[in-house]
Amino acid sequence: MTSPVVVSEAVADALAENRPVVALESTIISHGFPRPRNLEVARLFERTLVDAGVTPATIAVIDGVPHVGLDDAQVERIAGDESVVKVSSRDLGPAMVARATGATTVAATALLAHRAGLRVFSTGGLGGVHRGASQTYDESADLTMVGRLPMTVVSAGAKSILDIPATLERLETLGVTVVGYRTRRYPGFYLADSGHEIDWQVDSAEEIAAIMAANDALGLSSAVLVANPLPVEKELDRELHDRVLAEGLAESDRRGIHGKEATPFLLAWMVEHTHGASLEVNVDIAVNNIRLGAEIARAWAGRSA
Repeated sequence: MTSPVVVSEAVADALAENRPVVALESTIISHGFPRPRNLEVARLFERTLVDAGVTPATIAVIDGVPHVGLDDAQVERIAGDESVVKVSSRDLGPAMVARATGATTVAATALLAHRAGLRVFSTGGLGGVHRGASQTYDESADLTMVGRLPMTVVSAGAKSILDIPATLERLETLGVTVVGYRTRRYPGFYLADSGHEIDWQVDSAEEIAAIMAANDALGLSSAVLVANPLPVEKELDRELHDRVLAEGLAESDRRGIHGKEATPFLLAWMVEHTHGASLEVNVDIAVNNIRLGAEIARAWAGRSA
């Protein structure tokens, strides 16, 4: 059966020649930043990879067709078209049939990257178990997707608006390999340290590539999740973070905002009530993860040379 996924010429050539490639999500472009800042950020992300000698593979659905690797006009469309919808893994089929244009979440990006043969994916923060999930059963599809795809996903931990201990428990249950990059403290997205420990620390991209190879040799089908903390000097002020987050959680409860609307509401609340500081931290987070993703992709390509 012919694959419905269109791989750009640049990405296909890099894969055929065993050159490093890193997948990038597109939801961060369409829904993560205000216009026109989002287009600037999208180009910054791709340029960061190109400067590191790595081919960027930004992923999205364009007029119902999943694309792995976008040209500049397609990036502009994702950034500028207000009708672009957010597409998770479960939404891909309907989006294809409806010929919709959609920005892919972590779950959808990981799935399409895997279908195209990519192994490394850099994002900002992972989705996870939402606060109060014992009553709402609200849990991101990101978790189940990293539990069943052998991708290496670089993130600054789970978003701090989530239930971090529950998220770590679910990752363990799903058999996801979680390693901290030069730390044994799990990062909290805006914060370098969420207050929770993880079992394994790695100190180089080569070590991560070796873990990928070891997992492959064992036939493991789950992801390697690389927790990459933002440098402490770049994290959001902790007092400001904790106060604004508590206020945002209380307001979302008051308004009855739950499910898939909770995360965008809380992230927007953080931007507004930190006067944009959280937005700039978000850029630093993504670039930090993209740089590490580039190192891992180069190390992985080197093992196969």
